[in-house]
Amino acid sequence: MDIDSDFHNLNIKASNEGGASMQVESKDSSSTQAEGKETEELNKSMDKLHIEGSSSGQAGTSSNNFRKKPVIIIVVGMAGSGKTTFLHRLVCHTQASNIRGYVLNLDPAVMTLPFGANIDIRDTVKYKEVMKQFNLGPNGGILTSLNLFATKFDEVVSVIESRADQLDYVLVDTPGQIEIFTWSASGAIITEAFASTFPTVIAYVVDTPRSSSPVTFMSNMLYACSILYKTRLPVVLAFNKTDVAQHQFALEWMEDFEAFQTAVSSDQSYTSTLSQSLCLVLDEFYKNLRSVGVSAVSGAGMEAFFKAIEASAEEYMENYRADLEKRRAEKQRLEEERRKESMDKLRKDMEQSRGETVVLSTGLKDKEGRRENMMDEEDEKLEEEDDDDDDFERFTEEEDVIDEDEDEEVARFSF
Repeated sequence: MDIDSDFHNLNIKASNEGGASMQVESKDSSSTQAEGKETEELNKSMDKLHIEGSSSGQAGTSSNNFRKKPVIIIVVGMAGSGKTTFLHRLVCHTQASNIRGYVLNLDPAVMTLPFGANIDIRDTVKYKEVMKQFNLGPNGGILTSLNLFATKFDEVVSVIESRADQLDYVLVDTPGQIEIFTWSASGAIITEAFASTFPTVIAYVVDTPRSSSPVTFMSNMLYACSILYKTRLPVVLAFNKTDVAQHQFALEWMEDFEAFQTAVSSDQSYTSTLSQSLCLVLDEFYKNLRSVGVSAVSGAGMEAFFKAIEASAEEYMENYRADLEKRRAEKQRLEEERRKESMDKLRKDMEQSRGETVVLSTGLKDKEGRRENMMDEEDEKLEEEDDDDDDFERFTEEEDVIDEDEDEEVARFSF
């Protein structure tokens, strides 16, 4: 019996020790489960952001959405060079030649158009209302209207994409002030939006009669060169108004710089000297530039113009598109690195806070605390002044007592 009781006591102790060990193991398992839950919650919260997936998805869709047709023709030029009239002639030529075209007007200040626009900025933005609302002048109103229209330009691109199979060309008319489109943020946004989806060509319209002066011709060529290097797109020079003056002199100046120097030598001003030095610089620029003579009134040169556009579109597919995709890949790489850094920082912050809510200081409490501190300092100053007044009163009372004692002593020793 004693042996059995001892054995029974040993079993009870062993069972108690086993229960204790089970409790320790259960505590360890519960702690590991809590840590596992925290990590799962962190991973879920990070997955909800969809940052890495969205960036890779955008990179894939942007390359797949590129289309070889239609070709975008953006018509730019100095004020008075005949852009709108030239675009009207292009519309008439496409209709007569059974070429499928689409017209886009980006000039909000034009009163009437000689052609029908499929998409018109005037239907979306009211130019005069923008001037009144923002207290702007004519140029500021045009620029602001174009900026407002550029905020929704993705919808314009989507509309053209939906009809891409039915179109050959998209003709784009720009504002009369060339600097509003070529040197503004909205112009860059519109140009890049087109160039990232379709083959895009810039048609620079030159006023041929006014360019008969060598200095004016050089200024037009410099502007065309600046447009080429700013947009990084193929440029076609369209010497307009050939029914008034032929453009053969311009072609000769572009092919032979000595002929241009001979024409400039008659003028001895500093502008002619600058033009002589610049003609050598632009010699290489002229070799890779396509130029045609056209007439918006008679319709001469339209066939040559569209041949130059087709050659420029092929050049875009060979050279410019590769450069565009390279710049886009570099931009996406930098964006992904920035997002990765921000995600790593966010992950570290969430691990440190363990998913708890963090109160961000907005600065308002600091301002209130500063105000309270300033009020306390003012109260302390007032209390110190009150204490000084009390001390002064005590000091004056003591002086009065001392004076009375001195008078009593003097009275004692008076004779």
